Amino acid sequence: MQKIEGDGLAFVHAGGAICERELRPGEMIRVDTGCLVAMTQGVDYDIEFVKGVKTALFGGEGLFFATLRGPGRVWIQSLPFSRLADRVLAAAGPGGRKEEGSILGGLGNLLDGDR
Repeated sequence: MQKIEGDGLAFVHAGGAICERELRPGEMIRVDTGCLVAMTQGVDYDIEFVKGVKTALFGGEGLFFATLRGPGRVWIQSLPFSRLADRVLAAAGPGGRKEEGSILGGLGNLLDGDR
């Protein structure tokens, strides 16, 4: 994590859609650690282990959540760099497919026998 303070402009790189959320005093949210982009100084930040084996294995996030408690503002990204890189490699590799417009999405790969 990096701290930015002072007068001037700062440019932050993030992926996917960016959501800005204003947390009221005591309000708490949990997000995937890779989705957290930035937060203001007043936000309390903690790392929490995901409870439950099913959630950890099949939830699609990771084994840890970032727990954020207000007051303050947080910025969250929908596509962390690791997931972006996975998608780029999958699309660029041999037999890569663009599935964004498909009704079946990744399920089509199972049905057509390509993977």
